[in-house]
Amino acid sequence: MDGNGRWAQGRGLPRIEGHRRGVASVRRITEHAASLGIGQLTLYCLSSENWRRPTHELDFLMHLLEQYMIEERSLLMRQRIRVAVIGRRDGLPESTLAELDRTVAMTAANDGMRLCLAVNYGARAEIAEAARRLAREARDGMVDPNAIDEEAVAARLDTAGMPDPDLLVRTAGEMRVSNFLLWQISYAELWVTETLWPDFEESDLDAAIASYAARTRRFGGLPTS
Repeated sequence: MDGNGRWAQGRGLPRIEGHRRGVASVRRITEHAASLGIGQLTLYCLSSENWRRPTHELDFLMHLLEQYMIEERSLLMRQRIRVAVIGRRDGLPESTLAELDRTVAMTAANDGMRLCLAVNYGARAEIAEAARRLAREARDGMVDPNAIDEEAVAARLDTAGMPDPDLLVRTAGEMRVSNFLLWQISYAELWVTETLWPDFEESDLDAAIASYAARTRRFGGLPTS
């Protein structure tokens, strides 16, 4: 969800105002995705590299995340949206973790779209942790090293039990994947827009989906009839 800072700076506002406006985009896109019947929407809220940003900006982002978790519970329950969280818990404020955990538990029985929030997430760290888990299990005789395959690795990622993404949307014209779900997006279709995240509307999501629907997905093979 890129472009919050640029949106604010382009209007002579502090960067945090861009993040505040970005929450409104989260609300409308989440609700629109659920209404379209999308199975899962994953939002990259905070990368493990974002800790290099100024402390006051990070504190504000944590406050916004807590506020979103509290204020949107009624919407999540009304839309029957399930919330999941991926990423490292280390370094996140206890109050933020508490509100995240409370919302995850509250929505666990919902049968609608899964809203997955990537918070303090980095794909390389995720894959490294999966490798460590497999190494420990192999050392303890719980798994045969020769039997380790792609399914074994996937089962030990943060996203175990979730579908791989079909479509990756990148706002603000960014032409890189920025350490996001590197294992999972192996065959995802990419769609990039110059639109900054605070200006991202339902029509933009519709355009991304329309582009995706018009493509032929070969998965390394040849097109079929």
